[in-house]
Amino acid sequence: MSPIPKLPPKLAADTLRIIPLGGLGDIGRNMSAFELNGEILLVDCGVLFPEDSQPGVDLILPGLDYLDGRLDDVVGLVLTHGHEDHIGAVPYLLRRRPNIPVYGSRLTLALVAAKLKEHRIGTEHLHPVSDDQSVTLGGFNCTFVAVTHSIPDALAVAIKTRAGTVLHTGDFKMDQLPLDGRLTDLRAFARIGEAGVDLFMTDSTNAEVSGFTPLERDVTPAIERVFYNAKAKLVVACFASHIHRVQQILDLAHKHGRVVCFVGRSMVRNMGVASDLGYLKVPNNTLAALEDISKIPDNRVVIVSTGSQGEPLSALSRMANRSHEIQINPGDTVLLASSLIPGNENSVFRVVNGLVKLGAEVVHKSNALVHVSGHASSGELLYAYNIVKPKCVMPVHGEPRHLVANAELAKATGVPADRVIIAEDGDVIDLANGRARVVGKVDASYIFVDGSTVGDVSESSLTDRRLLGEEGFISIVAAVNLRESTLVAGPDLHARGFLEDPHLFDEVTESVRAALVSALNEGADDVHQLSQVARRTVGRWVAKAYRARPMIVPVVIAV
Repeated sequence: MSPIPKLPPKLAADTLRIIPLGGLGDIGRNMSAFELNGEILLVDCGVLFPEDSQPGVDLILPGLDYLDGRLDDVVGLVLTHGHEDHIGAVPYLLRRRPNIPVYGSRLTLALVAAKLKEHRIGTEHLHPVSDDQSVTLGGFNCTFVAVTHSIPDALAVAIKTRAGTVLHTGDFKMDQLPLDGRLTDLRAFARIGEAGVDLFMTDSTNAEVSGFTPLERDVTPAIERVFYNAKAKLVVACFASHIHRVQQILDLAHKHGRVVCFVGRSMVRNMGVASDLGYLKVPNNTLAALEDISKIPDNRVVIVSTGSQGEPLSALSRMANRSHEIQINPGDTVLLASSLIPGNENSVFRVVNGLVKLGAEVVHKSNALVHVSGHASSGELLYAYNIVKPKCVMPVHGEPRHLVANAELAKATGVPADRVIIAEDGDVIDLANGRARVVGKVDASYIFVDGSTVGDVSESSLTDRRLLGEEGFISIVAAVNLRESTLVAGPDLHARGFLEDPHLFDEVTESVRAALVSALNEGADDVHQLSQVARRTVGRWVAKAYRARPMIVPVVIAV
């Protein structure tokens, strides 16, 4: 295989260019750009949540910077469904150009609208669509197809262009008995396949899992056993977008004579939206406000909370460390009704351990069938390939191992190996004459959101944060008279997050003083040079004495 050019060539007329700006290599920040004859169509615009190795980061955005200077060429943004990893970055895109037309299902756009209001962005450019509907956006004709997922109203999209047709599944599975009765429309997949699919972009999350994803309704008996066994307060943590799961909880709470209280800003917001639109059916006299919970016996209470991924500021995390008004007591039951997103394991089990220490019984996917995935397993993916019969395949949505496993499934169904593309974020794929080829690469690197700051946090600053968090820091302050080459004051050494011994620096302080005096005597006349002398002296000492590498901050002042 010939090496991929670093920069893609100029896009030829009537050639479709596809650039994944996120979601290929991570479970998150899903976004793809499709370009044809000077126009750009975007599909999804999600976020990735940070790991422990990214301290202080709130969200990670897709490669929006690629669109700099091209925003006026964007004819529309199509959203496949309402999960954060597909819609969470929409406000950050619309900050750059507020009037981009946005298309998605009713529920998806209602969740987006709530986000836009929080960001003080107008919602007049949101356009709801339904399955089987088609819209033309510049040179792109988009046909929407119903798919089953772990959130209602999910859509696949077929993008027909002069260069060929792309079928993007979004996130999907083939649950044959979905809770809302809305099946993945395999007949539509077949019709689109018969007309010809030049590139099939398929969900890869469960490509390594054999067989078929269990049915959502298979979870109900296990959750009901939790209700039967719970003798006191029951706390259920799940994704704030998992409306099907919350519906199951509401129905079981009503059956068992309990009331439900939603806790967590996103949970309250999303369930309000879902209820208003009719996607969530709330039985009579089942909901209670947080301020009324204390008046209700614990054995009649269900708390539905955010925090199933161990997010530090989530309601469940604060319950685990006793900083939330809902108190966890011995005998309470906590149900984690979700799967673990890769990378969140440490955070989740930190919360689980905190809950167990408080005396709660914690039920989760590892010890009971209380959650099933929203993604197609290998058996379902094979069905999809055999129904669609694509000319070319590019797996999407997954880590490298998921993408590779999905690619192998495509090959097994007869797609030639040279027509199966395992791409990375930023790869440039050109589609023409029924062939898709990688022709270059652009920058689609992480954009970090830290509070109100977007994009100003660099990898080097994260390295500094990790160092401070793991090793602490040592400051060195000294004053010198450069004209007389003398040390006037100090050095004074202080540490935070390192060691607490008050006599810790007695030995090295004299070494730093001697090093500074020696440098001054040898003609050093620059405070930066003297700062480096102090840094090196302390660095050698701390490495030898403690085998540590704290951040060392020298400050030498000329007086």
